[in-house]
Amino acid sequence: MEAFLKEFGDCYGYPDAPKNIQQIRDTEFKRLDKGVVYLDHAGSTLYSELQMDNIFKDFTSNVYGNPHSQSDISSGTSDLIADARHQVLEYFNASPEDYSCIFTSGATAALKLVGETFPWTQDSKFLYTMENHNSVLGIRQYALGKGASACAVDIEEAANQPGQLASSGPSIKVKHRAVQMRNTSKLQKEESKGDAYNLFAFPSECNFTGLRFNLDLVKLIKENTETTLQGSPFGKSKQWMVLIDAAKGCATRPPDLTEYPADFVVMSFYKLFGYPTGLGALLVRNDAAKLLKKTYFSGGTVAASIADIDFVKRRERVEECFEDGSASFLSIAAIRHGFKLLKSLTPSAIWMHTTSLSIYVKKKLQALRHGNGGGVCVLYGSENLKLSSHKSGPTVTFNLKRPDGSWFGYLEVEKLASLSGIQLRTGCFCNPGACAKYLDLSHSDLLSNVEAGHICWDDNDVINGKPTGAVRVSFGYMSTFEEAKKFIDFIISSFVSPPKNIGNGIAVSGRFPQLPSIELESKESNPSYYLKSVTIYPIKSCAGFSVNRWPLCRTGLLHDREWMIQGLTGEILTQKKVPEMSLISTFIDLEEGLLSVESARCKDKLHIRIKSDSYNPRNNEFDSHANILENHNEETRINCWFTNAIGRQCKLLRYSSSTSKHCLNRNKSPGLCRDLESNINFANEAQFLLISEESVADLNRKLEAKDEDYNRAHEKLDPYRFRPNLVITGGEPYAEDNWRTLKIGDNHFTSLGGCNRCQMINISNEGGQVKKSNEPLTTLASYRRVKGKILFGSLLRYEIDEKTKSWIRVGEEVNPDTE
Repeated sequence: MEAFLKEFGDCYGYPDAPKNIQQIRDTEFKRLDKGVVYLDHAGSTLYSELQMDNIFKDFTSNVYGNPHSQSDISSGTSDLIADARHQVLEYFNASPEDYSCIFTSGATAALKLVGETFPWTQDSKFLYTMENHNSVLGIRQYALGKGASACAVDIEEAANQPGQLASSGPSIKVKHRAVQMRNTSKLQKEESKGDAYNLFAFPSECNFTGLRFNLDLVKLIKENTETTLQGSPFGKSKQWMVLIDAAKGCATRPPDLTEYPADFVVMSFYKLFGYPTGLGALLVRNDAAKLLKKTYFSGGTVAASIADIDFVKRRERVEECFEDGSASFLSIAAIRHGFKLLKSLTPSAIWMHTTSLSIYVKKKLQALRHGNGGGVCVLYGSENLKLSSHKSGPTVTFNLKRPDGSWFGYLEVEKLASLSGIQLRTGCFCNPGACAKYLDLSHSDLLSNVEAGHICWDDNDVINGKPTGAVRVSFGYMSTFEEAKKFIDFIISSFVSPPKNIGNGIAVSGRFPQLPSIELESKESNPSYYLKSVTIYPIKSCAGFSVNRWPLCRTGLLHDREWMIQGLTGEILTQKKVPEMSLISTFIDLEEGLLSVESARCKDKLHIRIKSDSYNPRNNEFDSHANILENHNEETRINCWFTNAIGRQCKLLRYSSSTSKHCLNRNKSPGLCRDLESNINFANEAQFLLISEESVADLNRKLEAKDEDYNRAHEKLDPYRFRPNLVITGGEPYAEDNWRTLKIGDNHFTSLGGCNRCQMINISNEGGQVKKSNEPLTTLASYRRVKGKILFGSLLRYEIDEKTKSWIRVGEEVNPDTE
């Protein structure tokens, strides 16, 4: 802290504001005292508790009504909305004589409004920087739909040359990307008509890197087009209009529209002060608004209309013409309390405070080295780390490298950060152009990634050795040095590998070494193992039941994970989303052919006839290939029971065919399973999960040594916390890591490797109460991480013998083969 304040003390902590940063945290963000480190302010900043108190007092002390009326209450609400418009214009230093403020449902809706009303013609051009958000790229569809051309561009900015006056500013050129051009061949054959309107769009701050764009672009595009667009087919075009996406940048440095008179500026209020969400604004120059062509009309936007003939007279004021329906007047009423907060700090002080934190983090990340000397962190868009440069916002975007130079997946970083109480963002942040540009992803890379199944928010963070996205941390006005330091400490402890050293004569390299196999061998020359328990989980994510013996089939244990619960929108429900599912107990009576389900939330036990041929392991094909139960009345009864049991609308699905090989990925949609050579039901990866009692005991010892508070609050873990099908005992901890095949009784199994654990193992059912914590996953991550996965337990595939009816029995000997 002392070193940080020595460098940034004049900028950090609001020394000249009514409250310093510590006072702000103590009085307005007490909810963050619970150990949460929130570092996704570029996604959405946090609302102040004082701000929400003032909003609540406002709403409970005043009466607001629909402004489309002449009543006193409606008139008062209209005045409040007019005052809110003035506050927005004032924040951007925009004169009401020149600009109007149109309230929308967010920045995206504002951009959509520009796209659908812009006066596109076949001679129009739409230029947009590579670093634009998807919501800006979407305008391209309107342009192309009207026959206009569209092209992505890069901004090249050169410093002043010797002898050049500093007042002339840097030289800015716009370089077009030929491969991104659309419908531009005609531009090279004929002169563009001068009466077409063209649109140039750029963000005030890139939400991927945090780099700020030079706002001189506004005047250069509008007034010096030919020079700025020199070398492109667009240099001769006239009548350029400029759109600034200020959603990310306006929280710390809002564009001054008196100095940089852009035609359109969009913003969202939750980016400024956290609340309200679902409200944004389009600031439009009044002369530009006259050119927009709006087709639809609605209540509030018409002065008069006739129902049975084509007649409509629209309102003339800009905001009245474009705000369809009743304004979101309560949300609009709330923004004045947010602006009051910002004024007490000032945007410039917020920028200095937040950027001092981001520069501190960038410098620390840049200096990190693995024990072998290799760099740990690759930063994107962080060439200038001086606070005075004003070229970067409070955002740090990066990827991490292993000692061998390969990449840590960004999902691994996000997963471990969450376990440490740090909330950050990963992926491309809805900015595909910046993502491709800074990660050096070619069109071929991007298309092959899509063909490989990669989409936004999936598990594919590294494909063909290249990251598909990045890690982003971003700071808000209430962020602290302590949070920045905790983040750096997390990166060091989780991803920086120390130098090689010698311990007990064994060379240990890397932060998470696997113990040499010689140490994993039992003290006995031939350790003995036997099967301690067999557990079946008929319904995915619900409790299972243990048996002494059970039949095997081509999908593993007969009826294991043969059913699952689905939400009404089609999502697969699991304990991670609905922890109460752990309270649903199950049992199957093979002789009666009944699945019995019980919950403390339901008075009666549910019985479902499973219609299989008793316990014949060969006949597990079902009469119907539909995923819903056949009888409608029975289906309704069953679905109502589960709806009551978990407290949300849902339905029970049964696996349709044992010949399918689908499994569920991160988004709970069908994906590719690790076990491609066998049949599984609704399991995530494999037919069986095997857990060793000795491995669980070793984990308990580590938990006891690590956290006394955890031990006081929780009982020792038992193997069933990990939802195993098979529990074995004997030998040494983690001996199962080295098994390739094993024989249990007369049945043969193949090991598919370790089971990648998720936060579901942090959910416990104690005395009928569902509890969540960060353990045991956090402790497992400290010593069981391998290539981004936290491994515990072994996945198995049953090698079925079609000629015999096979059973598995508790007490049978387990004979592994490590060769």
